[in-house]
Amino acid sequence: TGWGQDGPWAQTAGHDINYLAITGALHAMGEAGRPPVPPLNLVADYGGGTMFLLFGILSALFARGTTGKGQVVDAAMIEGVPAMMGLIHSMLARGTWTEERGANWLDGAAPFYRCYACADGRYISVGALEPQFYAILLDRLGLPADLAQTQNDTKTWPSRTREFADLFLTRTRDEWAEHFAGTDACVAPVLSFAEAPRHPQNAAREVFLTDADVPLQAMPAPRFSGTPCAEPAAPRPPGGDTKEVLAEINFDEDLLDQISALPADRQS
Repeated sequence: TGWGQDGPWAQTAGHDINYLAITGALHAMGEAGRPPVPPLNLVADYGGGTMFLLFGILSALFARGTTGKGQVVDAAMIEGVPAMMGLIHSMLARGTWTEERGANWLDGAAPFYRCYACADGRYISVGALEPQFYAILLDRLGLPADLAQTQNDTKTWPSRTREFADLFLTRTRDEWAEHFAGTDACVAPVLSFAEAPRHPQNAAREVFLTDADVPLQAMPAPRFSGTPCAEPAAPRPPGGDTKEVLAEINFDEDLLDQISALPADRQS
């Protein structure tokens, strides 16, 4: 659930953006002086919710194998998200992260960890956090190596960001991607949904199912060395599996036939 199984808001409606809002995480996302930007519904729904629920179920199954007892798994998104924020909380405690949006290491303020517009209006991502990667970034941009000495001096960030921004505007996104290809500068093109399956790394690992007869979708993840995964198939129409599913639990055959005769949207 979003709010959890108890507490004053337990029975109140909400969505990803609401759950994320009370964790402190949403406050940190977006540009300074502008409203926070929802990160789709990836952080609370799937990161803090689904993944923590899966982890909880697997943990409970493991415990059952040891104790012989089952248990209820209460996976609340408002708890899963803070559990993923250990790094941010530690930087807050050390005074190296501020409450101000767009002024920190990982929120777009650092010139070496953000996206830049290119000559064609598309974008390139830069994530050169470590000094050895930042040094390569500077070299590939044709900038003096001694700029690395002030990498983490926040006073230099605004001017360095402008300098980087001007440089990235001199070439298209794909020209920059080719320029940085094979280096450890931590630079990658920002791809659209349609472009993503064609990226060489995604294509080599078959990250996406690219069958022309099937809607765009991801292949199963993670991968296991000893367990083959079934290839995703085209989604079935609503009610398309009703008869097969009910047959598996020995549902009354006459009633099955009556259900199958109904329009798909009424079978449920």
